[in-house]
Amino acid sequence: MVGGNWKCNGNLAFAKSFPAEVLNTLKFDPKKVDVVVAPTALHLSTVQANTKNNVHVATQNLSLTGDGAYTGEFSVGMIRDMGVTHTLTGHSERRTLYHETDKDVAIKTKLAVDSGMTVLACIGELLEERESGKTKDVNNRQLNAIREQCDDWSNIVIAYEPVWAIGTGKVATPQVAQETHAEIREWLAANVSKEAAATVRILYGGSVSDANAAELIAMEDIDGFLVGGASLKPAFH
Repeated sequence: MVGGNWKCNGNLAFAKSFPAEVLNTLKFDPKKVDVVVAPTALHLSTVQANTKNNVHVATQNLSLTGDGAYTGEFSVGMIRDMGVTHTLTGHSERRTLYHETDKDVAIKTKLAVDSGMTVLACIGELLEERESGKTKDVNNRQLNAIREQCDDWSNIVIAYEPVWAIGTGKVATPQVAQETHAEIREWLAANVSKEAAATVRILYGGSVSDANAAELIAMEDIDGFLVGGASLKPAFH
């Protein structure tokens, strides 16, 4: 899977031109690779209308609550009603800037999975956590929260994004990324099932670009990417 997270970027013209100029010119086998783009909620319908069917359009977030008196939110029911099949949950910017807890992320993941959506559940450690040797503990804590809510992992994709590498230009070396992905797969085998360990896709994110993607994807336990800033450029092709 290759995902593109637009974050809070783009305008109406971009939501029309990028699908036409980049997404609709992608050449890939949808039986082998899933391509997902996550525009802002405002631009979702425009991107949907201008993107061919073999590229999935995702939301970047969803509400903890259902329909009702929740100003500014959009529920999973509304998302599904729009024909959207994929969503991100737990991106580090949601966790650090908007104070989403591990439990918040887990509940959102369950809401989406229960509605039939495919979830790209983001996990990852801060720089100080990496430097103090807590990467595995942080990832396990975030995964355990999801495990407490979700029994079925067949529609969950794990996106490992070391926070220190997001938008900084710093990239985990292929060896470091592989080591962490292998630990995540070990967690799946021990805490979900051996089947989940064999089938759940684990993506790498954090300053991924066309310059480093080939070396990263060659690693055994890296099953794709969640791309940030580079997903707004023609190089996403």
